[in-house]
Order: sequence, then structure tokens, then C-alpha cells
Amino acid sequence: MNNIGVIGLGNMGRGMALSLKRGGFNVIGTDASAQTREALAGDGIQVRPNIAQVVAEVEMLILSLPTAAIVAEVVAGADGVIANAKAGLLIVDTSTSHPDTTRRLAGLIEAAGMRLMDAPVSGGPKGAINGTMAMVIGASDQDLARAMPVLEAMSAKRVHVGDVGAGHVAKIANNLFTASHLIVAAEVTRMAVKAGVPTDALLQGINAGSGRSFVTEHNFPTWVMNGKFDSGFTMKLMRKDVRLSQELIGALALDLPLSAKVAELWALSEQSIADEEDFNRIVELGTRTAA
Repeated sequence: MNNIGVIGLGNMGRGMALSLKRGGFNVIGTDASAQTREALAGDGIQVRPNIAQVVAEVEMLILSLPTAAIVAEVVAGADGVIANAKAGLLIVDTSTSHPDTTRRLAGLIEAAGMRLMDAPVSGGPKGAINGTMAMVIGASDQDLARAMPVLEAMSAKRVHVGDVGAGHVAKIANNLFTASHLIVAAEVTRMAVKAGVPTDALLQGINAGSGRSFVTEHNFPTWVMNGKFDSGFTMKLMRKDVRLSQELIGALALDLPLSAKVAELWALSEQSIADEEDFNRIVELGTRTAA
């Protein structure tokens, strides 16, 4: 399996394409943006103007797309993958998508003689370009074994959580945790500062104890306390992922009040924190005036 396609060459897709090239694969990609395609060609990635030309040349296809609706259009649209690809293609969706969309598309793809697995990623653009991302994977054992050499070139950690769609359930859960932890960490650090304990000292104590999380150990020192706010993941994308969590919770007919409050606060943030700002800016919710 030498020819690997990548559809979606933004921050994450670009990094994955370059990691695959570094891993010895022949990478052929495309993106809706001509400017993005030109930039990747400058990085040494073969680019094509459309999906049809990519899938004609590859045995495995990586999707790195922003929303479930775009994934569905790319896969099942008139000019999409199913309409143009050869039987036997294995598609790996690394996007954060809705599990119901994933399972529906998997049925269409299987009927066309192809296979789909979901492997949404964590680690941001830096993890993508360095090949250090983590993946939660929904796939059959057979498809996972076939994809593993490619996944190993893109990621440092891979956790197989179930069949198709399970990866997206796990990723939605992960991002809901992160969205929640950022809000709670912001509140407890404000509480401590007002009580006379500086944030750096507080986090040392928390990170030595049972309250620690990736947010307190990594997000705060890397992007928040130094004022950089440059993780490469935007408010718009995290707000989308939090909405996905509420759609899933609703579809399961669950009453999860804390999750609902987190979603309410992320939706409220749209009034004062712009879509293009770094998602860690949620820690400033309540301290900024409405835009």
C-alpha cells in the first residue's frame, strides 16, 4: 500500500500528509481551496484538483474535514468518493464527526465495495506534523490491521474502541471532557487568585494531586498562562464539537445536566469570543465584554 490519498489539507490534513510522506508513502491530496493545494505542492505533496483524480490513484484514503456534513458530501456527493473510487478502497475518517453519519456512510461505502473506519485524532497541528497524534478508532479488526502501517506513520497512540462509529463516540466524549475541564479550570484559578493563591502555585498543587487533568498539566502552561493562545484549534471547531455532544446525548434520550450547562456556556461564548480565536480563550468567558 504505497499510494495514500488525503482529502482536506488544512492544519491537520497538511501535517498528516507530511508525516505520511516522511514515512515513505506516496501521498496524493486535494482540498477545496486552490491556495491550500498550491501550498502543499510547495511542500512536496502531489496534489490534484478534485476528489475523482485522487481516488483514481490510491488504495487508501484519509479524510481530514471540518464537519459531518462536509464528510457526507465528500463521500456520497455527486462528485464524491463513492461515485469515483475503485472497489477495495479503504477510507479512514480522521475528522470529528457524528457517529450516526459515520455508520450511515459506512453502509453506503460497503455497498459500493469499499470500507470505512473512523479514527478521529487528538494532538493538534503540531501532533499531526510530528506524527505524535493520538487516535481513537472504530473499525473491524481486519480493516484496522490493513490500515495499521499508515496509522503508525501518522500517530504515536492508537486505541481501538469498537466497530465503525465508536471512534467518533469516543472523540466526542474526549472533547466534551476538554471543553468542561477548561471552564472548571478557569473558575477554580479565579477563585484561588482572589483567595490569595497565584495560578502557577495552585496548578503545581493540583497537578500533584487528584484534580489534575491534561488541561491543568498542558493547556494552561502551554497556551493560557503565557498568553499565547496559539494551539491551532479554534473556538468555532470546539463549539461544533460540543454541539455534536449534545446531538448525541439527545439521540440517546439521556438527561445529563452538567454536560448541558457546559454546552450552554460554550454557546454563550459566541457573544464575546470570535470563531477564529483559539479554543483555550474559553477561560476568559465572563471576563470579556460582548463583541
